[in-house]
Amino acid sequence: MAVVAHPLSSTVVIRYQTGETPSGVPIIRQKSLNNVKAEATDQDIYDVAAAFFGLSERPVIQTILRKNFDLIDE
Repeated sequence: MAVVAHPLSSTVVIRYQTGETPSGVPIIRQKSLNNVKAEATDQDIYDVAAAFFGLSERPVIQTILRKNFDLIDE
């Protein structure tokens, strides 16, 4: 039997820098945007995350997309 992957909602994790320690090491925090529609394209998700954090003075270090799938044996 074949396994079929049905997309579920996804999560976007945005890592950003909030400052530096006294020794100069960057302080990194992250914000998760949950329940992203599975139908959304990667480019649209990136554009929304960039626009959202474009309102902040904090520099974005990394944008991560975590996709969730339901695996069904058919």
